[in-house]
Amino acid sequence: MISVLWRAADRLRRRRCPADHGRTGEDLAHRYLRKHGCTVVARNYRPPSGAGEIDLVIWEGKRLAFVEVKTRASEEFGAPDSAVGTEKRMRLLWAAGEYARRVNVPLEQARFDIVSVILERVPTITWQRGAFGVDHR
Repeated sequence: MISVLWRAADRLRRRRCPADHGRTGEDLAHRYLRKHGCTVVARNYRPPSGAGEIDLVIWEGKRLAFVEVKTRASEEFGAPDSAVGTEKRMRLLWAAGEYARRVNVPLEQARFDIVSVILERVPTITWQRGAFGVDHR
């Protein structure tokens, strides 16, 4: 029953805010990760220093993961995850370091994931666990 409501809400949001692919993609990724057993503990986390933003912070079992969500209307201009370049990774690492210190988890034990969302008639979601690591500094 709840999935019917989610699909209806998704269709309504796409009609009302057709240019807000990022928000729609984050909503879909959030649900997808929860459906796959993850606990979402933060969304759009910005550290106090203001450097960077983490789309989703999750726990998958006992593993802390920082998730970057990339959304595209189609793969016409490449896969969504190809937009996570070196500069973006550096900002994610900085923000993740601040979050990890706050929750007392060594950053080296955390994981960095990318969730790619393609907003076709039936959205395609791909979860890339361990897409990059702390050694990308």
